[in-house]
Amino acid sequence: MTRSVRRTRMLQLAGAGAAALMALSACSSSDSSSTTKSDKSGSASPKLTGEVTVFAAASLKESFTALGKEFEKAHPGTTVSFNFGGSDTLAASITSGAPADVFAAASPKTMAIVTDKQDAVGTPATFVRNQLEIATLPGNPDKVASLKDLTKSGLKVVLCDKTVPCGAAAQKALDASKLKLTPVSYEQDVKAALTKVELKEADAAVVYKTDVKAAGDKVEGVEFPESAKAINDYPIALLKNAGNATAAKAFIALVQSAEGQKVLTEAGFLKP
Repeated sequence: MTRSVRRTRMLQLAGAGAAALMALSACSSSDSSSTTKSDKSGSASPKLTGEVTVFAAASLKESFTALGKEFEKAHPGTTVSFNFGGSDTLAASITSGAPADVFAAASPKTMAIVTDKQDAVGTPATFVRNQLEIATLPGNPDKVASLKDLTKSGLKVVLCDKTVPCGAAAQKALDASKLKLTPVSYEQDVKAALTKVELKEADAAVVYKTDVKAAGDKVEGVEFPESAKAINDYPIALLKNAGNATAAKAFIALVQSAEGQKVLTEAGFLKP
């Protein structure tokens, strides 16, 4: 074999080896790329869609409505619908089969109506607390300065019904002060009690601090020390028959998050 022929063969072998190395490298790169893509798709959280139905205490109306809008903005394709009212009425609706995903109550006692029927998943979590305050007409023309002042003759006072958390808390505060008060009416939720004052159909009402704050200049708030003995814990729970459990869990997580807690504390709620 001549020297030129040997040189030609060596170049051919070198070229074949280089081609093999390039093919192997490409194969390895392809495998790595597919693995990376697979890993990413495997760790990605599922896209949230559909409607989340939340039954919540009336006192949560402003803050939960704001959080609902934030949730829909963060998760395009979702809708959060609310049913606000007295916690006892909402609990009774849930145990009667009303379709809902989340229940946020204004007291552990009303949440127990649902958990005792095993209509909730897991243990409800306390996410905020709330304290009572007296709501009077703007300018406080009747000079209400204490809980005892509500017992003055001729003063029209409204309370929440005793079965509603705000009513139960008010009664607890009255009992602690050894005061007896006969209101002109008992209302089914805290917003209804506050509305009586806003419409000047009552001179005062015992409601939550959050409701007084939400009403702005429509009422004037009067704090009273006995309210510290009747602070309500607010529990939240995923419901057993939730039609959209994945999105419902995400909404509960938002309520408990730093962002959710900021909205709630700005509304006047106390931290859990």
